[in-house]
Amino acid sequence: MQNTNHLLMIKPVRFTFNEQTAVNNAFQQNEADSSVAIKAANEFNHFAEKLMQHGIDVTIVEDTPEPHTPDSIFPNNWISFHTNGTIVLYPMFAPNRRLERKPDVLNAISKKFSIQHQIDLSYLEDQNQFLEGTGSMVLDREHKIAYACLSPRTDEHALKVFSEKMGYSIVQFHASDKNNMPIYHTNVMMCVADRYVVICLDSIKIKEERKKVEEVIQQSGKKIIPISFEQMEHFAGNMLQVINEKGNKFLVMSTQAYESLNNEQIQQLTSFNTIIHSNISTIEKNGGGSARCMLAEVFLPLKN
Repeated sequence: MQNTNHLLMIKPVRFTFNEQTAVNNAFQQNEADSSVAIKAANEFNHFAEKLMQHGIDVTIVEDTPEPHTPDSIFPNNWISFHTNGTIVLYPMFAPNRRLERKPDVLNAISKKFSIQHQIDLSYLEDQNQFLEGTGSMVLDREHKIAYACLSPRTDEHALKVFSEKMGYSIVQFHASDKNNMPIYHTNVMMCVADRYVVICLDSIKIKEERKKVEEVIQQSGKKIIPISFEQMEHFAGNMLQVINEKGNKFLVMSTQAYESLNNEQIQQLTSFNTIIHSNISTIEKNGGGSARCMLAEVFLPLKN
């Protein structure tokens, strides 16, 4: 299964601009607004409510004020959940993001889902090798392919370790924005759904790498829906396909991402699934992440 009806979201308590991640996240902007935390909490609530109104199951865990984890709203970077009952914990670039691996989150998940095995890759932090979950890797779960653009947050050796532990083949490449800055996370430039892939192909500037990525996508039977640099900058690559309890498919994105799309792209996407979008502009601006980053897909078996 490529998509799930179960999502984990972390409700922010002290959301703010994170200086430790801004060093290699070109999407972040410091608003220096004292009401950022309140605005972010409101955006979060509205977004989560919208998902639940569409019949999508959302497990919400409220963050704790201490230790201060300004990016806790993006849980998909430090943990991933898999159908065989495995959870994977990931090595994080920013020291204050490592503090997001809080027991409260796993306790909340284990009440509802069956965790049978844990793979902890956080030891790689000691070797300065980072792999930030489904931010660093965009997973084709059905074909067990992990797409990954190498960056300070996505290390080649860490990818190999994930591949060996989880049985995924790795398609790695280099990607940069229009200013030739490396793209910090793969999930801002591509989204893999069940029958299509949204991707900023222009960001893959090495011809052989771009050709390889296109070939693998096409061999997996998925349609390529390209987006531009400008659309990527508006988080149009940061989308996630989910299903609800009835098996209806949805593509989740921010309102900013939705408004950057042209009519033809919207028609293509809605031919596959309904679009859900929500305004999360404060979170996007200060956090440098968007809708997909806020959603950790839970594929674990439900407890009886």
